[in-house]
Amino acid sequence: MPAIPSRPDPVSTQQRRGFWLRTLHQWHWISSAVCLIGMLLFAVTGITLNHASRIEADPQVVNRTADLPASLLPLLEQPDEGNAPLPAEVARWLGDALSVSLGRRPAEWSDGEIYLSMPSPGADAWLSIDRESGAVEFERTERGWISYLNDLHKGRNAGPAWGWFLDVFAVACLVFCITGLFLLQLHARQRRMTWPMVGLGLLVPLLLALLFIH
Repeated sequence: MPAIPSRPDPVSTQQRRGFWLRTLHQWHWISSAVCLIGMLLFAVTGITLNHASRIEADPQVVNRTADLPASLLPLLEQPDEGNAPLPAEVARWLGDALSVSLGRRPAEWSDGEIYLSMPSPGADAWLSIDRESGAVEFERTERGWISYLNDLHKGRNAGPAWGWFLDVFAVACLVFCITGLFLLQLHARQRRMTWPMVGLGLLVPLLLALLFIH
């Protein structure tokens, strides 16, 4: 007489489903909490970047000049490396005189001039030093808060720490979306419009890309 196949225990099946449901909910809310503020920032700056040509900016330009002390001029000799930073004493003096932070930025050394490019989110700046006379010229252009946030969106001139944040934020968004997809799968039986809405979210950008982007 053939053996009768055993039926899955409904209690154990329900417990397994409850375990995965709790786990997915936990990962879903943790990842959403981690990426909430970043998601809001990227959503808002996505709109401002999409309409950048319509948003007027009023750049603020600051110019400063100074003269290096004669005692520091011998430190401006051509370094062995082409893009070496300024000597620490020179960078410290310039920071105090011009109210700027130079750090260990690489500089462009030529026969008669030292040039530093100092871009940052929402701003551009440069500094030039005449190696013979010690004349210093500094200029900084501020483009406003919208430009600042737009550059953070793109990771432009924001430094390695912000780059790490973007990586962590991207991973949190992936976890949020993937756990959300599994939660949709678990609840799809009670919500008949689940997969049509998911398909619509895929179909609309696909059609826009195929029909209107050339």
